[in-house]
Amino acid sequence: MKFGRKALSAVLLFVALVLANYIAANLPLRLDATANHIYTLSKGTKSILSKIEDPVTLDFYFTRNARGLPTMYQDYAARVEAMLRLYSRAANGRIVLNVINPEPDSNAEEAATTAGLQEQTMPSGDKFILGLVATQADQQKVIKAFDPRRESFLEYDLSQLIFDVQQIDKKKLGLISSLPLKAKLDYMAMQNGQIPQNQYVLTAWEKHFDVDSIAPTADSLPKDLDVLAIVQPRNLSPKLQYAIDQYILSGKPVFIAVDPSCQYFKQQTGASMYGQPDASSDLPGLFKAYGIQYTPSMVVADETNASKVQSPDGGVATYPTWLSLTRKNLDPNFIGTSQLSSLLFVEPGALSLAPGAGLKMTSLVQSSAHSGLLATMALQFTQPDDLERQLKVDGKKTIAALFTGPLKTAFPNGEPASPPAPGKPAQSAASPSGLKVSKGSATLLVVADADWLMDDFSVRQINFLGSQMVEPLNDNLYFAENCLDYLGGPKDLLSIRGKGSSARPFTVVMDMQAAAERKYREKLDEVEAKLAGIQQHLKELLGKRGQTQTLIATPEMQKTIDAFQKQEGDARIQRRQIRLALREGINSLKYTLLFANLFASPLLVVAFGIWFYRHRRA
Repeated sequence: MKFGRKALSAVLLFVALVLANYIAANLPLRLDATANHIYTLSKGTKSILSKIEDPVTLDFYFTRNARGLPTMYQDYAARVEAMLRLYSRAANGRIVLNVINPEPDSNAEEAATTAGLQEQTMPSGDKFILGLVATQADQQKVIKAFDPRRESFLEYDLSQLIFDVQQIDKKKLGLISSLPLKAKLDYMAMQNGQIPQNQYVLTAWEKHFDVDSIAPTADSLPKDLDVLAIVQPRNLSPKLQYAIDQYILSGKPVFIAVDPSCQYFKQQTGASMYGQPDASSDLPGLFKAYGIQYTPSMVVADETNASKVQSPDGGVATYPTWLSLTRKNLDPNFIGTSQLSSLLFVEPGALSLAPGAGLKMTSLVQSSAHSGLLATMALQFTQPDDLERQLKVDGKKTIAALFTGPLKTAFPNGEPASPPAPGKPAQSAASPSGLKVSKGSATLLVVADADWLMDDFSVRQINFLGSQMVEPLNDNLYFAENCLDYLGGPKDLLSIRGKGSSARPFTVVMDMQAAAERKYREKLDEVEAKLAGIQQHLKELLGKRGQTQTLIATPEMQKTIDAFQKQEGDARIQRRQIRLALREGINSLKYTLLFANLFASPLLVVAFGIWFYRHRRA
């Protein structure tokens, strides 16, 4: 009877454990104890999910049984699947999640490749698929391949995919530009077989937007714009500036590229004995009202990131005002710059925030600490080497920035009056009207350079087998695409930022290793130098003995060689001991953690059992 009761108790305990796990797995409550709350959906994502009208089907493809699959991808696939299940629960039935294992030569693999997912190849030659297909009605969007390097932007990518699959029409982009991004019709050139081409940045934007060009002399903006891009603004009419102000205050995003020294206008006008005509651009009224500081007569010079440029005499000169920036100059937490490697800015300006401004400024692109400002007038007649001598280094400069926050209008008196028609009296100013403060948070992405958008500084055309092809010189085009894609998404997407990685670095071990290296590095370098000297002496002696063995290989010489070989052996032992001491603390910590992982849980269970037994006896 006792045995039967014990067996029944064991069975009931097992059933209780299964039920507890089932209930816990299906409870809507979750506790996110990660450092960056990577398993907690942001308000923007929840808002996007709440606006889903027709169900969205997510097909998550992952080749689980691929041979030799790196652990990094296995862990990341588990992370993606966990996030997708989190999305499915938060959508309350509006998202249907299918987890599919596309085994080789299966229907699932064929469906994945047909949808556009990318097969990734491992060092062994085997392939695997790790991607996502989103479907709503007859619309389909994909993430071709999940990249662990983009883990911090996983939520952004998933939310953007779900948003994009619900969009039927392209968003509309308004473009105000004094640069010839759009090619002008040239009938003479066309007759000679030369067809004018748009700048490639405009071609890239047209993939995602319907672009509506707006003349700088226009008095208003189209009513249905989703995004506004202003490139090299020059001589904009007061009414157009007012329309831009009202558009910004309405909460819609704006991209602005100004330039203190635009190469296109410098080449068009040319220099004269009186100097070079003004080639700058600015929005002084708007910038001053918003608290954005930018000086159109000053350019950034950077000693560290100066570009090598071919000089007119055929040589190579270092231009400190042509900045070749790398990943370390870019914001790793911004979706538009996190994956970029190189950018080129030509005589850019600097951006900053005025004291007391209500905006928040996020620096996206910065120069190095060895930077300063030079007057544009100094660029006309000064050689590159002289520019560096004139430069006063005073720290990093922001070249591109994201400004967000509340704004006040730059036109407190309302819309400016229209200019009088010829022969008619001037009209009085209109009564104050329009928005005085922004609706919620305004969003402006400002770049203090415009040349980087032009083909001359972003792409190179090459002839490949008789066809004209384009090769990127840097990541300028990708940066331009990323900026507009970021701004063109819904406001909910703008609020989603990078959350870091689920792979947490072992900072304790890293700190111990750095401290140990500092402690033993000097001693180790001394031994390494001594060992190198001994080996050099041995090499010389053995070389002499090999050349004239009968004359030089005397007992005294052999004794000297043996002594050096002994010193070499002692130095190697000393070097090994130093390296062992360097790793000693790390190995000790490793074994301590191993012991804790193996025995902590059993010891806790035993301690609980002893406590329970004593409590029951009492």
